[in-house]
Amino acid sequence: MQEKIRLCVLFGGRSAEHEVSVISARSLIQSVDLDRYELLLVGIDRDGCWAKFDSENDLKSIAQVSIENQEILRLDYIDGGLIRGSEGTAYPVDVVFPMLHGPYGEDGSVQGLLELANIPYVGSGVAGSSVGMDKVIMKSVFEAEGLPQLEYCVVSRNDWQSDKTQIMELVLSKFGFPVFVKPANMGSSVGVSRVIDESQLTSAIDVASRFDRRVIIEKSAESFLEVEVAILGNDSPEASVAGEIELIGNVYDYEAKYLDNSTKLHIPARIDNQTSDELRKLAIRAFYAVNGSGLSRVDFFVQPDGNGIYLNEINTMPGFTPVSMYPLLWEKSGVTYSRLIDRLIDLAIERHNDKRMNQINL
Repeated sequence: MQEKIRLCVLFGGRSAEHEVSVISARSLIQSVDLDRYELLLVGIDRDGCWAKFDSENDLKSIAQVSIENQEILRLDYIDGGLIRGSEGTAYPVDVVFPMLHGPYGEDGSVQGLLELANIPYVGSGVAGSSVGMDKVIMKSVFEAEGLPQLEYCVVSRNDWQSDKTQIMELVLSKFGFPVFVKPANMGSSVGVSRVIDESQLTSAIDVASRFDRRVIIEKSAESFLEVEVAILGNDSPEASVAGEIELIGNVYDYEAKYLDNSTKLHIPARIDNQTSDELRKLAIRAFYAVNGSGLSRVDFFVQPDGNGIYLNEINTMPGFTPVSMYPLLWEKSGVTYSRLIDRLIDLAIERHNDKRMNQINL
């Protein structure tokens, strides 16, 4: 009998997407093949403290991680491949699924920690995660690769606080309304506002600057379809069928993604085959551009007639809840949820083994 893979699932975290991470982890744990994996469930509270959860029952009723009455853990990056308990108990780990969204989860932070510990993990590496999380750097990389994007500008929190009048004049001279205002480093549309006139611009920049020191102001893609493609793979990635988000409101924000059932998803998207094929090619190019690994979801704005396509962003650790686009896109592409988990873990181990071939000493 083949020995089980010791899988550590990380969830929670310090970001504003803490609750989404818990929901994603709960979905994963309920679907994982327990004949193949031995689970170690590690919750991270909002202060960054790690704790061991004994079973999926511990997660069924919680919205956020509390370490009360749980065994406190730490990652042993010296010995490598171990997570240690408060009493010195060692929990060996073969691979980690960092089911973490937002800052301190998908921005390269925890990926760097796992690199130090020499533990395989699902998803992109430090560089790919960082670029995918930082919309300013991401857009610069996409521009260098010749990928189509909407017009945008970047405002620093320091400049905004120093001279709001000058920044307002800059934005008004560059864009017409509506525009979108968003923090550079945040996922799940947290801190994002759609601004329809000058009177709303100040408060929108104030909101976005609460979440990051840089704010992106971007031309709105009015009357465009929002279409997403899921990527799976390492050096030879595959693209899923394209899926479309039909918005009931004006913003596909946190509430629309996870709390509001009124948003409609069309899988496949209501576009012609030629446009769908083009999106899948562009999604793979975007994945290569950021040096992605394992999984990503690539988001586009598409004119209904297919004559205009703009790349919005790439998400290197997309939501994994039952209503999240990433698993739904792969389900419609013939990959079940449980099989998707297996593929991602296999890809993590494959990437780690490939990296071990690197010579790091002279």
